Amino acid sequence: MKLLLKFNLVLLSVFAIGFLVAGYVSRGLLQRNAKQEIEENARIMMEAALAVRSYTNTQIKPLLQTQVKYSFLPQQVPAYSANQYFTQLRKAFPDYSYKEATLNPTNPVDRAADWEADIVRYFQQSPDQKELVRERDTPNGRMLYIARPMKIYDAHCLDCHDTPQRAPATMIDRYGSDNGFGWKMGDILTAQIISAPMRLPIQRATTAFRVFMGSLAAVFAAIIIVLNTMLILVVIRPVNRLSKLADEVSLGNMELPEFQMSGQDEIAVLAESFGRMRKSLARAMKMLEPT
Repeated sequence: MKLLLKFNLVLLSVFAIGFLVAGYVSRGLLQRNAKQEIEENARIMMEAALAVRSYTNTQIKPLLQTQVKYSFLPQQVPAYSANQYFTQLRKAFPDYSYKEATLNPTNPVDRAADWEADIVRYFQQSPDQKELVRERDTPNGRMLYIARPMKIYDAHCLDCHDTPQRAPATMIDRYGSDNGFGWKMGDILTAQIISAPMRLPIQRATTAFRVFMGSLAAVFAAIIIVLNTMLILVVIRPVNRLSKLADEVSLGNMELPEFQMSGQDEIAVLAESFGRMRKSLARAMKMLEPT
C-alpha cells in the first residue's frame, strides 16, 4: 500500500469520526436552542397575559363595579381581557394559542378540553408544581405547551363563584346559574396554558445544522486537497526521484546528475546525505579498479 493511500485512509478516518461527533453535538445543541427559543417566546406571552389580567383587575374592574348592577360587562373579567389580548396577538402569530382552561367555568368558552383537564388535575394532585412544560402532537403539527396553575387566592372571586345567590344577577342573566359556582379559597380549578408551534424553530435549527455540516464537509475536503497537494509536492515526488536515483546508482550508473533540493527540511537533509553516500561509493569503486 502506497504512502499516499495510507495517509488518506488515516486522514479520512479521523475526519469521518470528527464529522460524526461534530454532527451529533451540533444537532443536539441546535435542537435544544430551538426548544429554549420556543419556551422563551411562550413565557413572554404568558407574562404579557398575566400583565393584562393584573391591569384589568386593578384598573378596569373597580371602574365597572357599579355598572354590574345594570349590565354585566365581560371586560371587567381578567380572563376575558387576557383572551381578548391574545385574540389580537394571534392575528400576527396565528399558530400560538392561549387559554385559561377551567374545570367548572362560568363562560363555556373557558371549559377545559380533555387534555387540558388532565393538566388541571395534575396541578391539583401536585400543588407544589409551579409550571409544566410538555409537547403534544396536533393536527397542525407538534406543539410545545407551558402550563401554570391558577389558584383562587382573592376573596373577591368568590363574590361571583361561590353560590348563584351571591353572584350578580346580571351575570346570572348572561351565563346562567348552572356553571362556575362552588369555588373555594385555595382551589386549583384553572390552568393557564400557552401552546407554541415547534415547526418553524425546528426547521430553522435543521437548516442551520445542514449549513454547518455542509460548511464543515467543505472545510474537510479543502484540508484533504491541500494536505494531499503538499504531500505530493514536498514528500512523494522528491522521494520518488530519490528512489529512482538510488536504483540507478545500485546498478552502477554513476553518471546521473546530482539530486539537488533546496531547504532545510528532512527530505533535503536526506537528499544531501544520499549525495555524500553516492560520492563515497564512487570513490570506493575507483579504488577497487585495477591500476
